[in-house]
Amino acid sequence: MNSSACHHLGRPYGRDDDGAIAAFVVLLMVGFLALLGLVVDGGTALTSHQAAQVEAEQAARAGAGALSVDALRAGTIQIDAPAALATADGFMAAAGHPGTSVVANGVVTVRIHYQVPTAILGLIGIDRLDVWAEAAAVNVGGVTRGAA
Repeated sequence: MNSSACHHLGRPYGRDDDGAIAAFVVLLMVGFLALLGLVVDGGTALTSHQAAQVEAEQAARAGAGALSVDALRAGTIQIDAPAALATADGFMAAAGHPGTSVVANGVVTVRIHYQVPTAILGLIGIDRLDVWAEAAAVNVGGVTRGAA
């Protein structure tokens, strides 16, 4: 057999750049997995953040609804701070994401913080993403007199 049959344009069929193509494919796959992880796990984090925001708002509203009976009898609206804290904390615990609540100057402020596990980003070492939310509520007096 002719020795030139094993060569194509002066180069052997087994080329030296085969390893470079394999490395490129590996890097491309890592990039694709990272992008997929951002889409999937980022979407999960965004949905979790929205849910945490709703929970914080509802807990703050529930706490702001805990009014002092003595103040109401005296004709004023005042938040019963211990009851407001217990109500807000109870709401957060029932929702499954306990946080902290504070009552100051008639405002109930709730902060929720937790982590959600990742589905795909764990492959590159990111196992959890932080989720947090904060909301505040006040109780504003509505109708103060009955219809005449």
